Amino acid sequence: MFLFLETLVKVLCVILPLLIGVAYFTLAERQLMSAIQRRRGPNVVGLFGILQPLADGLKLLTKETIIPSSANPFVFLLAPVLTFLLALIGWAAIPLGDGIVLSDLNFGVL
Repeated sequence: MFLFLETLVKVLCVILPLLIGVAYFTLAERQLMSAIQRRRGPNVVGLFGILQPLADGLKLLTKETIIPSSANPFVFLLAPVLTFLLALIGWAAIPLGDGIVLSDLNFGVL
């Protein structure tokens, strides 16, 4: 049980900063694009739009899922989850510091 909790904490320490970073890079891109196009950007939620990524995430989580009638519901719902997980799994082998790595894989010299 302790090993599971330790692994879970390590995974969260890698994934949460990554997801937060992506959210704020998206915000920076949207603000840059609005400045280039000379229009108002995402600056409504919070001071200078700093809470906009949280509002976008909440909107994404509360959207209604519409499953096409001819689609397999299991595969239709599993595909984005699988894609997201596969994109995050690659970060498990990247060393974040001296001896700080989520999964110490023995790849040898690549």
